[in-house]
Amino acid sequence: MTLPSPLYVILDRQASGGRRLDELLDAVLAGGCRLVQLREKTMPPVELLPLAQALRRRCREAGALFIVNDRVDLALAVEADGAHVGQDDLPAREARRLLPSPMILGVSTHNPDQARRARDDGADYVAVGSMFPTGSKIGYDLVGPELVRRVRADIPVPLVAIGGITRDNVGQVIEAGADAVAVISAIGSARDPAAAVRGFLETIRSARDGAR
Repeated sequence: MTLPSPLYVILDRQASGGRRLDELLDAVLAGGCRLVQLREKTMPPVELLPLAQALRRRCREAGALFIVNDRVDLALAVEADGAHVGQDDLPAREARRLLPSPMILGVSTHNPDQARRARDDGADYVAVGSMFPTGSKIGYDLVGPELVRRVRADIPVPLVAIGGITRDNVGQVIEAGADAVAVISAIGSARDPAAAVRGFLETIRSARDGAR
């Protein structure tokens, strides 16, 4: 598959700058991002379902892909574009079995063996990290852009770098071979999220031009 955006914004209430997630999403879409994930770990299902439905509807109207983190059941219930699972979630092979085509499966990985296993289990894209220190990925080893270089040749599907990525360091992971970068607080906590999205996209374009 080809990702619709080199910037993958993850919506997380813990890193939303106090904004409602629907308001944050509107800003993200206005800035030009077309790849969004809902990451919600603590909200009760009775509240999470209508939130996910509303976000999915906004993404569909804007022509953006909407991915649900962890919850394959929720992704199916709201007819999301896909689901994203980590190493401690439902195994990727089982998630792939449950998700009908053309729903997307993304998998978080932290070393080459996990990345290759995600590929073999049917991942449509593979996330690798943590690239840099980050408060949202506590407990994970820092693998840096070097992991992107190490797995690039073995992974034919898009590689998404994640973890502590900012405009100051995003060029390093793009130059290492990442197809996209996932960000949480760099957008969610920005004073102007739409402007932050535009800034990221501009920096990524410049990094890609420089890598050619």
